[in-house]
Amino acid sequence: MSVQHTETAGDRPLIPRPERTPGALRAACAVVAPGLLAAYDQAKDQAPAEAVEHGSLKPVHAYLSHWAALIEIERHPAAAKDYHRAEYLAGIATTVEEARGHLATASSLYREAARAVLAG
Repeated sequence: MSVQHTETAGDRPLIPRPERTPGALRAACAVVAPGLLAAYDQAKDQAPAEAVEHGSLKPVHAYLSHWAALIEIERHPAAAKDYHRAEYLAGIATTVEEARGHLATASSLYREAARAVLAG
């Protein structure tokens, strides 16, 4: 049985932080966010194509950084809940200001996760 966000894990991560490699990130995604696997696979396939097109490895580094941050959020049930709630509320906001507030919350959680991944 895989761990789901509906189970309580307190503030503890559901899984250890994966290495920043395509295989490790995909395996972690399969556990903490299986609903995102199709998007992960699409990004994994698109990054090398963009790298070739642009003659730069920046798209590959960007894909790895982005997915490492998303997995970092998903590893922590409370952060994942807050992140998804903010994204949802931004999508149904009735004013620009309301949407901005929710997007600011989601962005803050994403930046925090990205910093945690970089700090190791």
